Amino acid sequence: MTATLTFVTPPPGLSPHVEFALDDIEGAPGLHTLRAADDANVRLFVVEASMYVPDYAPAFTEEHLLDVGAGARDDAEVLVVTTLDSDGPVVNLLAPVLVNTSTGAATQVILDGTDFPLRARLARTA
Repeated sequence: MTATLTFVTPPPGLSPHVEFALDDIEGAPGLHTLRAADDANVRLFVVEASMYVPDYAPAFTEEHLLDVGAGARDDAEVLVVTTLDSDGPVVNLLAPVLVNTSTGAATQVILDGTDFPLRARLARTA
């Protein structure tokens, strides 16, 4: 998934940036860089939740879907921010990025009132 994402509001901590390039990382399916279009130093790593956290099913409100212009949940992809700590990769399941797969409109949703962790360890696969 290589695309341009336009956030409806700047992601938390990344203001004023709203335009980002989402680029594949060669040799790592489902892992991407999310880089501010006007500042290459502003960059996050994200993974496709469906590939790396298949049981993750956050409940998005109708307002969340409308924010990105998605008519239904199936019209959107969920990305989660990932980082490395001393024990390996972790993902932020408390603040997923919801992306309209047709338009590239995106929003980072803070999931209030859930038990999703801020830092979930990714399980190692074969």
